[in-house]
Amino acid sequence: MPLGWWVVDSLLAVALLLILLIGGLLVRGRVLARSGGAFDMSVTRSADSQVKGWMHGLAVYGDTELRWFRTFSLSWRPRYRFPRGDVHIDGRRDPIGDEVHAIHPGHLIVGTDNALGVKQIAMSPNALTGLLSWLESSPPGQRVNNVL
Repeated sequence: MPLGWWVVDSLLAVALLLILLIGGLLVRGRVLARSGGAFDMSVTRSADSQVKGWMHGLAVYGDTELRWFRTFSLSWRPRYRFPRGDVHIDGRRDPIGDEVHAIHPGHLIVGTDNALGVKQIAMSPNALTGLLSWLESSPPGQRVNNVL
């Protein structure tokens, strides 16, 4: 087979792999979003107002935990699991400087304290209201310490 055909075959194989990868990301996102109680949420492990470190994702409510999945990942396992009683919300603010470009438009940044090391989360005001309601509606006996 001439070298030209090898190049064409290789390019077609790469294109097919890219199409399968993008298709896999889209299918995974749709299945997670259809599970109910899903919303866009970005997280960072930094407590400072920096652009570096923000990761986009999809948060899905469970019975006892909030599961967070990275947007650009093929994994069906959540990257972070926030147990209902271990998430503490502390204040909210608008994005500062270049943070506006690091998170979704219109999202608020909320400080959080949890065992996972996530220091800030960003979500829409409606999603924040839903999260606070979910945290406060925990079963009797679970502690909830949220300050806004």
